[in-house]
Formats: sequence, structure tokens, C-alpha cells
Amino acid sequence: MKKVHKSIIFILLISVVILYLVFKDDFETKVSYLFAYSKGWLIAGVILIFLYYFCKSLVIYNCTKRFKKDYKRKDSFYTMLSIQFFNNVTPFSVGGHPYLIYRLKKQGLTLGQSINVALQDFIVYQIALIFLSTISILANFIFNIFPENHLLKQLVLLGFIINVVVIVVLFIIAFNKKGNKFILDFIYKFITKFKIIKNKENLKERFDNYVENFHDSAVELMRSKWHFIKIILLNILALVFLYLIPFTLIMGLGEYLNPAIVIVCSSYVMLIGSFVPLPGGAGGLEFSFMAFYGNFIEPEKLASILVAWRIITYYLGIIVGAITVNKE
Repeated sequence: MKKVHKSIIFILLISVVILYLVFKDDFETKVSYLFAYSKGWLIAGVILIFLYYFCKSLVIYNCTKRFKKDYKRKDSFYTMLSIQFFNNVTPFSVGGHPYLIYRLKKQGLTLGQSINVALQDFIVYQIALIFLSTISILANFIFNIFPENHLLKQLVLLGFIINVVVIVVLFIIAFNKKGNKFILDFIYKFITKFKIIKNKENLKERFDNYVENFHDSAVELMRSKWHFIKIILLNILALVFLYLIPFTLIMGLGEYLNPAIVIVCSSYVMLIGSFVPLPGGAGGLEFSFMAFYGNFIEPEKLASILVAWRIITYYLGIIVGAITVNKE
């Protein structure tokens, strides 16, 4: 828990710095917009984030139900809320899936089954992310939505390549069991050359279990085509809900931006934020949000939209997740 506390302190410090940079110019005007929101549109934004959580929980539910027939939807929803806390306080959201494995074990699954569900969830999320990113990149290429910006273009391309490489490597590892085992055996032999590794047999067993679990997860995922397609579609729907939150905030300040353009902007923001090695993609998400939406919204209003967006999509997840974890 000490690491979690340090992460929260770090997040608060980063947030203060970002708020200062966003509001340091024309402070009074930007703050006034924060209090000018239509409550109805703010509530709509909150509803969208919970629809995102709900769709993501249905992915966990559908994957877990294959191992535990009496698994309940409400359990998967509370689990999903809890995951948000660990996702949001760790770099690259790496804390979410270990906690998911822990929660599923407590809910009656074996360790192997829990890892299987977590890996399936990760694989289909990456597929959905790449699918929407590809559509957004093609849309911008065809319709020239954004003015040419070399830096942003390179950052988006880097984010896209990283996510594509991740999913390609996952599939290579998952379906090439012998090659996967060869690579991990090589890593094991390299690591065990150092004397700091005390229990070599335990490490070897963990490596072998990793190969088996990953391979079994992929086989289980592909065994039912409908199951595979359904959880990908649920992830796509979840991301659409998430990507549309800025639309409600823009409307809340009396502005309008085509929802399709909002989805493209949000997709680009997520691509850049996905490789920022800080909790919540801090800094990268704010920079890219201002850069892409700044093409359509005046700076004073955009600063307030950014703050409201981060509260709904990030800080709310930490608060709700912490409450849920505390009650479990």
C-alpha cells in the first residue's frame, strides 16, 4: 500500500502542475466556464463513463462465465470499478489486471482460470483500440480533419505502432507455443546466470506456467468465434462511450462538435496517452487533448472542458474504485 500512497501523492503533484499550466493565462475567464456547465450535459458525461465501466464489466462477465456458471453480473461490475483504482494509480495501467486476477481467485476461480480471463480481456481490448484507431487515422487521411502538424503526426504514429506491435507479439506468443517457450527458456538461462536468483526451480516453473496459461487463454478465446466477436464488440462499444464524453462537455458549454470528429479526436488522444509512462498518462493526455480539440474549441473553454474531462474519466475512477475496494 505504500507504493499506492506514493502514486497518489505523485498524481496530486502532477495534477497541480498541469492545472497551473492550463489556468495560468486568463485564469478568471477559464474558471468562470467551470461553473457555467449545463448540469444535464455533465450528468450525461458521468452516465457515459459508467456505461464504459458497464460494457467493460460485461467483457469480464462473459469471459468468467465460461469457467464459473453461477458468476453474477453485479460481481463483474464491482470488480470493474475496483480495477479502475489500480489502473489509474499505476503507470501504463499495469495494476489493473493483477488485481483482476486476485479478485477472480477470491470469487472462486483457479489461478489459471483467473489469468486466462485477464489475458482474454487484455487481448480483445487491444484489438478494439486498434480497430477504432485505424478508422480514425483513415478518417483523418480522407477528410483532413486536422491541420498538418509534424510532431502530433509522429506521436500518433508512434502510439499506433506500439499498440499494433503489442497485439502482434501477443498473438505470436499465444499461438506459437514452441517459439514462446524457446524465448522464455533463453530469458530464464540469461537471468539465472546472475547469483541474485535464489530459487531457480521456482522461477522455471513460473515461466513454464506463463507459457501454458497464455497459450490456453488464446485457444479458449478462439474456440468460440461468437464469444470472441462479442467481447470485441463490447470493448468497441465501451471505447465509443468513453470517446464521446468530450462531446457532452462541449455541449455543456453551449458549443457543438460533430460526434464523429469527437471520436476521432479522442482516439488520437488515447493513442498518444497510451505510451506515456506516468499514472493516467498524465501530461501526455492533457497535451494531446488541448492539441487536437484546440482546432475546434476556443482556448478558454477548452481548458475548462479538459479539467471536467479528466475529473470524469480519471479522478472519478480513482474515487469510485477506492470506495469499492474498501468495501470488498
